[in-house]
Amino acid sequence: MATQSAIEWTEQTWNPTTGCTKVSPGCKNCYAEAMAQRLHAMGAPGYESGSKLTLQPGRLGQPLGRKKPTVYFVNSMSDLFHEDIPDAYLDQVFDTIARAPQHTFQVLTKRAERLPEYFSTRQRPRNVWLGVSVEDRKYGLPRIDVLRKVDAAVRFLSIEPLLEDLGDLNLDGIDWMIVGGESGRKARRMPSTWVTNLACPGGPVRRLLLLQAMGRLGPGRDSTIEESERARTRWPDVGRLPHTWARFCMKMTSRRWSGPPAEHNVHDSGPHEAFVAGSTPMFLLGKTRTGRILTGEICDEFPAEPQPVR
Repeated sequence: MATQSAIEWTEQTWNPTTGCTKVSPGCKNCYAEAMAQRLHAMGAPGYESGSKLTLQPGRLGQPLGRKKPTVYFVNSMSDLFHEDIPDAYLDQVFDTIARAPQHTFQVLTKRAERLPEYFSTRQRPRNVWLGVSVEDRKYGLPRIDVLRKVDAAVRFLSIEPLLEDLGDLNLDGIDWMIVGGESGRKARRMPSTWVTNLACPGGPVRRLLLLQAMGRLGPGRDSTIEESERARTRWPDVGRLPHTWARFCMKMTSRRWSGPPAEHNVHDSGPHEAFVAGSTPMFLLGKTRTGRILTGEICDEFPAEPQPVR
């Protein structure tokens, strides 16, 4: 069955395919890969091949059995426009979407180059939102230009995990942004200024944005050592810091921290990567504790869209 989702920007997930392959840096710590491996170990139906790309034709009709208008994230465990998924199978997926006009289907891909090619000879159902993942400048930004070539009721960007400062994005033709930091024990840093630059590039007026989470690392870019120590005391899970780094990061001093020793590169894959970001001590607070607040507001906007057909 399609499943209820804890993802902040959707209601249910529908996976007519499962599994994928990695194409860019945003895939490095893929949650779907880890989840597929766990489901395979548990013997869950549909995950006999683990994280290997697999078509799931038995799931094609799932949304048709639900009458209540629902927002579906299509392929949370895969990429619908993966190069190894045949056009004929995509046709079946979009046939289901067209036959369920009461629902809204959010399709997100890292294979943006396939979108204009596929839809050049096909009509896009009006209840589809099309989005691309944008994690950095090299791989992510070119996908935005490709997305603009395709007509959609809503065009959106999933800027998560945000891996570098993207600056002032040109959002012409883009209706919505989802922005988020990385979660998990190998989370990479996302300073709050990167998000502010996206959301408020010209001052206090904020773009239409849903901030999924500030990531797993905290407490924040401008924290003092004392503030970080208070965070460590309040949240015991910070105790997972390796002993050497915990001792180094938690020196009590009134000045702001000057950063790790020069011989340590915060971008290395060593155990300190998830705990030190720039010139700030960072702690494993979890994405719930780091929050979704930016410029004093909870960022949970959704785009306007045509009313579903009932």
